Amino acid sequence: MTIIASLWAHAIKFVFYYPLFMSYLWMMGAIIFYWKERQEPPYQQPAALAEYPKVAVLVPCFNEGDNAEETISHALQLDYPNFEVIAINDGSSDNTGEVLDRLAARYEKLRVVHLAQNQGKAMGLQAGSLMTDAEFLIGIDGDALLDSHAAKWMIRHFLEDPTVAAVTGNPRIRTRSTLLGRIQVGEFSSIVGMIKRAQRTFGRLFTVSGVITAFRKSAVHQVDYWSPNMLTEDIDITWKLQRAGWDVRFEPNALVWILMPETLNGLWKQRLRWAMGGAQVLVKNIDVFFIPKLNFLWPLMFELCLTLIWSYLMLIMAVIWMLHFVLAIPELAVVSSPFLPYGSGILLGATCLIQFALSKWMDSRYEPNLGKNYYWMIWYPFVFWLITITATIVAFPKVLVRGEEKRARWISPDRGIR
Repeated sequence: MTIIASLWAHAIKFVFYYPLFMSYLWMMGAIIFYWKERQEPPYQQPAALAEYPKVAVLVPCFNEGDNAEETISHALQLDYPNFEVIAINDGSSDNTGEVLDRLAARYEKLRVVHLAQNQGKAMGLQAGSLMTDAEFLIGIDGDALLDSHAAKWMIRHFLEDPTVAAVTGNPRIRTRSTLLGRIQVGEFSSIVGMIKRAQRTFGRLFTVSGVITAFRKSAVHQVDYWSPNMLTEDIDITWKLQRAGWDVRFEPNALVWILMPETLNGLWKQRLRWAMGGAQVLVKNIDVFFIPKLNFLWPLMFELCLTLIWSYLMLIMAVIWMLHFVLAIPELAVVSSPFLPYGSGILLGATCLIQFALSKWMDSRYEPNLGKNYYWMIWYPFVFWLITITATIVAFPKVLVRGEEKRARWISPDRGIR
């Protein structure tokens, strides 16, 4: 009984200290990255490149009839002398194909590929990459607005270092009409952007952003392209490239403006898909622990495993905390809720606010008025933490049941309220 009590006490400490440790680790790594980042010119003024190799912008589309013209128009305004845009209509059931054909007749730099059936984003990207002789590919989503300077910022990494296989950019949220939309504006700075900065400082990236990443086609070809059975092809391709010895970088100056869910149902479906994609990658790559030459990926895998354990411990403690109101449960087993405004909740809340403030200060380089969004971030733990934790708990058993053979196909996402 004493051993069980001791283990439980350590579990309680882990649940409390793990998010605190990771938060301060992210902040420290992001500050180091930012110190180098701030030496760069403003993102609107990228330095001229020594050469301009051909770039193909790949735009997989599924039921993007409402967004395709805006997305393609922005992609065609790229400030880069040698590029083409390839739009892949992945068996859409709406008017996406007609919109793309009309645009192709108008713009010389645009080519359109029509797939007869919905094959999924991974297959769409592969189809587009095989249609071009460009060595460098920039993949964006069918609702994304690419910044005109993004190509110059990303291609410079490939020219500087032949071991670079992918460069991921900096997504910015443009759906801001609801509380969920406004919170996500801060989330992509405070969580997504900060983690990528920290991971690049300390080692390798867990994932590129599927909505904006540039690839070296020869590297992608070496690892057999994107996996059609993975729910999050962006996480999977990141691990495939890094396992093969390639480098993956983060370029915060390469901006893209994206739509995100603004309903709880849409947000839940998105976060569950992300969590299932992460669980798929964990199952697929757990063997890195037994391959010494891949020890540079161990920290990422440790974090993935610890986050999964932490989520299930949070579930257990939350259940015990709720049950103690109706059942006689020993006091040692009950944990005060970290979401309540006392004790651990105050420290966690203060750390969140520090992290949010730091990240907004960093990203104000790209969005000058980003600080106005700070107020909305107080709601982040109440909405997104709960959704993310729940999605992680649900995702792992679903992935174990799902297996690896099922094709990951498109489902029309929630694009927010416009």
